[in-house]
Amino acid sequence: MIMAFGETGWQWLNAPREWTADDGLALFCDPATDLWCTTHYGYSRDSAHLFGRTVPGDLRLTVTFSGDYAEQYDQAGAVLRIDEENWIKAGVEYVDGGYHLSTVVTRGFSDWSVLPLGRTAERVTIDLERAGDAVIVRYGLDDEPPLTMLRLAYFPPGGSALAGAMAAAPVGKGFAVRFGDVRVTES
Repeated sequence: MIMAFGETGWQWLNAPREWTADDGLALFCDPATDLWCTTHYGYSRDSAHLFGRTVPGDLRLTVTFSGDYAEQYDQAGAVLRIDEENWIKAGVEYVDGGYHLSTVVTRGFSDWSVLPLGRTAERVTIDLERAGDAVIVRYGLDDEPPLTMLRLAYFPPGGSALAGAMAAAPVGKGFAVRFGDVRVTES
């Protein structure tokens, strides 16, 4: 188990080759990493870098991060993962030359929604609140309060989930990501 953000119990799923947890979490995303399941593209990938803690039941996950996005589908944000077919990721994704808020809900098949940011944000906060059979996805840009709801999604209730940070570089050479804060609070 890894000590980070003032707590022990953190772990990697698909650790990147380069990372440090000295002051926040900094990593360089390995190329050809992704988190996706079947829909539209016909493939399933479970190789994204996930850094989190396993938490049973209801929780609140808040992740603040920035990245040096450069290539199509470079992505970073927050993740709740039960297994390779049941997870939610939300964050910023670089798509068609622009920055987008991105949420993927997967229950055997991935369902992707995007919202153009219209600008570069220095810091993005993603908040995932799991309560019963639902997850509320909220976001905030830079220091602009309050957090704004982005999506409400079904998520299988009760079982444990890995809650934490995620990053992936599906088609590019990789990119640097910095997580200034990752907080997991059990409800």
